[in-house]
Amino acid sequence: MNRRRLLRSSVTALGTVAGSSLVSGPAHAANPSTAPNDTDPLRVHIVTFDGVEELDVFGPLEVFSVASQSHPVTVSLVTCGGPAEVTYRYGTRVAAGAWSPQDADLMVVPGGGFARRNEAGIWSEIDKGTLPTALRDAQRRGLTTLGVCTGVILLSAAGLTDGRTCTTHHRAKSYLAEQGATVVDQRVVDDGDLVTAGGVSSGLDGALWLLERFIGSSAATSVEAVLEFERRGTVLRTRTAR
Repeated sequence: MNRRRLLRSSVTALGTVAGSSLVSGPAHAANPSTAPNDTDPLRVHIVTFDGVEELDVFGPLEVFSVASQSHPVTVSLVTCGGPAEVTYRYGTRVAAGAWSPQDADLMVVPGGGFARRNEAGIWSEIDKGTLPTALRDAQRRGLTTLGVCTGVILLSAAGLTDGRTCTTHHRAKSYLAEQGATVVDQRVVDDGDLVTAGGVSSGLDGALWLLERFIGSSAATSVEAVLEFERRGTVLRTRTAR
């Protein structure tokens, strides 16, 4: 049996609210810490674009990069349309590789620029249409998507949040709800193959949760120790991965 599928199906909820599971922040003991003899790495692609928020990218990048030192995880910064240098919100320039979504198990979609419609960021990408289309076309069985902050607005433009339980940055929640998502006040929401995290630093929590979900709780807690970071709040689970 595929290692990741086994882990996804074997999580035990710590509590239930209105039919949805709540996994507590401090305990994080829901997932098994060991996996079958399957050494296939968890392949993480972080999709970047001009105007992206630095911490939306670097939070998950740090989590999965630290994990890769002792666990089967690979992480890549990618961009739509081929390898290119991407300029982030505050001027950081990063070389990103070509995006091959078929080669990813976990796709991280950061945000940036929600309040600046005439600058580089999510609105520019939505207006161009290329990235939302690529995000929609990338969806397949076996792929999990993590939307960080207003990256969830990009996922909404791709039609991926309609009728789904989601969170995003507090300033974007009303807009996301208007687009058809079921928006909740939660730091991290796990809706199966769609996981969403709230504003900016919540990407750390979302990445740590997915590290726990795929690899195990010991992997996540060891990365927390290295980062000297403690997850906040709870993870709202509304369904298991498809």
